[in-house]
Amino acid sequence: MVQTTQHEAMLSGAPPESFGFRRINYTKSGYIATVSINRPDVLNCFDMQTLNELGTAFLDSSRDDAVAVVVVTGVGDKAFCTGADLKEQEDPILKKPNDYYKWMYAFIEMHDRLRNIGKPTIARLNGMVVGGGNELNMACDLAIAADHVTIKQVGAARGSVAAGGATQWLPLIVGDRRAREMLLTCEPIDAYTALDWGLVNQVVPYSMLDSAVEELAQKMYNKLPECTRYTKQQLNFWRDFSWSMTIGHARDWLSLHAGSFETAQGLKSFRKKTEMDYDTIRCKAAGPTGPINPAAGFKKCGNCSTTMAENFKFCGECGKDI
Repeated sequence: MVQTTQHEAMLSGAPPESFGFRRINYTKSGYIATVSINRPDVLNCFDMQTLNELGTAFLDSSRDDAVAVVVVTGVGDKAFCTGADLKEQEDPILKKPNDYYKWMYAFIEMHDRLRNIGKPTIARLNGMVVGGGNELNMACDLAIAADHVTIKQVGAARGSVAAGGATQWLPLIVGDRRAREMLLTCEPIDAYTALDWGLVNQVVPYSMLDSAVEELAQKMYNKLPECTRYTKQQLNFWRDFSWSMTIGHARDWLSLHAGSFETAQGLKSFRKKTEMDYDTIRCKAAGPTGPINPAAGFKKCGNCSTTMAENFKFCGECGKDI
């Protein structure tokens, strides 16, 4: 028996199992295609392979005329998606920063395929929605959240920047002040706050999540497909405009800063499951003339009292050996 390749499957309309996905579940039931990130053990974060598989599923869904609505979700009840796989970010991406540039290419391509799928998309929010997971949520047309869901951005707290998606789309959806609050404080909002702010369309008990998604999908199925597709194209104008104007810059900036001190500290904290020591980070960023904190790895020159890093062997001000 000859195995069907992904390319052949997309052209021949082969069933979802023909793709051999390992990171996602892809199913078609009637007119609904469901794409689920299947990494519940790591809270459905996405690595490079996950991004590639999501992009392939979105492309297939766009080409399959039997598919009228696409549902995006995660497996389990703990997480919809928590953004980038930080284990992958640390090893090997931080050791080879150019690999982050490649990772961002897959991230961008996945988003472009989802946003331009030409069919209504529903984010089925089944658990935590964090960072890039919220960008995935916002890339969908509509969202239904289980009542235990929380949503937050974490870039400024963990050594990244939610550039391109959250920084551009979140203000469009919830307003400038609320977007700044989410992006600058990195505090979570609950499902009902997300509903009040317009970040989701419905909140239901988890037991009713599937039926609510199916009901919404039915409403969109009973509409004209060509008119729906062009309506989406028009609705996407400001998202497409802001995305195209900023995502390339984000790709370069994030690649250049993949190995930066702040990013490294964020990944170290994640790996060790410890709280970030922001005071130490600010002291190091301030440099020798900044505020001194004895616990932050700084010391003073005994000759001229200049503040310097703990590992300095001589004073940069007076030249005295330390």
